[in-house]
Amino acid sequence: MSALMRLAWASLVNRRFTALVTVATISLSVLLLLSVERLRSEARDSFLRTVSGTDLIVGARAHPVQLMLYSVFHMGDATNNVSWASYQELAARDDVAWTVPISLGDSHRGYRVVGTTPAFFEHVRTGGDRALRFEQGQAFDGLFEAVVGAEVAQALGYAVGDPIVLAHGTGAFTPNQHDDRPFTIAGILARTGTPIDQSVHVSLQAIEAIHLNWRSGTRIGRAPDEIPPERLQPRSITAFFVGLESRMATFNAQRAINEFRAEPLTALLPGVALQQLWSMLGMVEKALLLTAACVVAAGLLGMLAALLGTLSERRREMAILRALGAGPLTVSTLLLLEAMLLTVVGVLLGLLLLHLGALLAAPMIERATGIALSLGWPSVGELKLLALVLGAGAGVGLIPAFLAYRRSLADGMMVRN
Repeated sequence: MSALMRLAWASLVNRRFTALVTVATISLSVLLLLSVERLRSEARDSFLRTVSGTDLIVGARAHPVQLMLYSVFHMGDATNNVSWASYQELAARDDVAWTVPISLGDSHRGYRVVGTTPAFFEHVRTGGDRALRFEQGQAFDGLFEAVVGAEVAQALGYAVGDPIVLAHGTGAFTPNQHDDRPFTIAGILARTGTPIDQSVHVSLQAIEAIHLNWRSGTRIGRAPDEIPPERLQPRSITAFFVGLESRMATFNAQRAINEFRAEPLTALLPGVALQQLWSMLGMVEKALLLTAACVVAAGLLGMLAALLGTLSERRREMAILRALGAGPLTVSTLLLLEAMLLTVVGVLLGLLLLHLGALLAAPMIERATGIALSLGWPSVGELKLLALVLGAGAGVGLIPAFLAYRRSLADGMMVRN
């Protein structure tokens, strides 16, 4: 076998140009396949870790996926609000360590406004249990101060100290502006790769203040310049995040909130709801993998075309091998080894290009999307894909090997005019 391997390698070196083109085609197709798989895997992990360190998310009675969509991803609207009294009662439970209330319903140039408390920046975590970090400035302190996400700041060119005006409603173009109460940007969050990047955060008291002169979405007069503190007390919120004293109490707390008598509420486990939501998006990742697999198939078909194209030219070479004592099986094995060598070298080169690309592009991808690419050994999923590519390469190599097996010595020695 070692002699055949050396002979197969020498044969490929002799046809180095065709071999190099074939290897390049296979390596690029493998690079695309592995890139799609790694990005899919990392995006899935990042998606499932959009909310980290939060034990429960509580909102008005709704389907858990719907509650997750509007409370975390800011997609859609809540069916109802949670009264402030109910929130305070549940926040005072002995098994609750911390809570973070959020209030939605306003926007800024198409980006959602999130009314919350400074505890949001302390307790809310993203993928890998990473705390929120400020790229510039700090959390809001004054009544009309705001913190913007990285995407908002980049898209609109904002910096700390810039004034912004919020709008009533969540449409991209809303004529109802709260222009009598402008805000000042106090901080800009570092990119997280989550909907936090596309949000504007203000205090719950600020949400109450800008709506003092509004009724049913319509301005009815100018709010007083001096606002008594009692008028800034929230009457309701959209949802709130809960951290428990012990993870062991999660299901008991969830059941107690779901059975809360004062008003109908839903408490969801973020991990479970995110898994349900991701399963709905499974067709997208399958389509990406299918596209990459088609590219790999095209690369292997290119190798098949190259091997079949040289098969007729090598009839005399095969006849000489047969004349020197090599049997039909030896000749066919030689062609199979050539196909396997091309596939293995292409796979290894594609794997090398993947790691080099990840090493160079990882910082840019993390800054742009918040997805942190791993630079370690191939995952189990990637190894399975590589095994499939190697198997497919062997399968493709069987075709010219079978044709060579059927060629007779007389056919190889025949002189054609």
